[in-house]
Amino acid sequence: MSTMRDSMIAENAVISSIFIQNGTGYVTITYTQLNSDQAIDENFLILLVGKNTVIRDQFGRRSSLENLKEDMIIDAVFSSAMTRSNPPQSRAYLIQTVQENDSSLIEESRVLNVEKFNGFYYILTGYEDDIYSQVRYVVSDETKIRDRCGKGISAKAIKPGQIVRIERANFQTASIPPQTSALTVQILY
Repeated sequence: MSTMRDSMIAENAVISSIFIQNGTGYVTITYTQLNSDQAIDENFLILLVGKNTVIRDQFGRRSSLENLKEDMIIDAVFSSAMTRSNPPQSRAYLIQTVQENDSSLIEESRVLNVEKFNGFYYILTGYEDDIYSQVRYVVSDETKIRDRCGKGISAKAIKPGQIVRIERANFQTASIPPQTSALTVQILY
């Protein structure tokens, strides 16, 4: 966590819970920081999310309170003025999603191939002449696929040669190339 004037920043915080009442969101986050003894402290904080809070997804696009979910990893900018409650509360200025799932990884790569087999789409990424750089992603009905502008699209719209950002499961098979599940896919260009 770092500070900016009258605000503070919590990086890579995990959303523990979300409660919405009368248009105000109460987003409880967990984040770590070094204490004066250089030990890591785990902190809880309730972010008060109102109409002036800017919320962005991991691709930098405007988002909304309704799109925030438990276990998402976020960066948050919030007021240094906090209540003395346990956990403390502070007004959120900015919430930026880092990952949609705390147990996922984000990778960017070039699409080599897209194929449909047994009702699933598979996206192969990496370098054509380096099999060890390649990863095969399974695209399911749960996978969120977006174009450059963030609009939802189907897997059929992904073409070889495009650069994509893929949020994926943190596990993969031991095969060459390894295979894993795609959680979100965004075409970058």
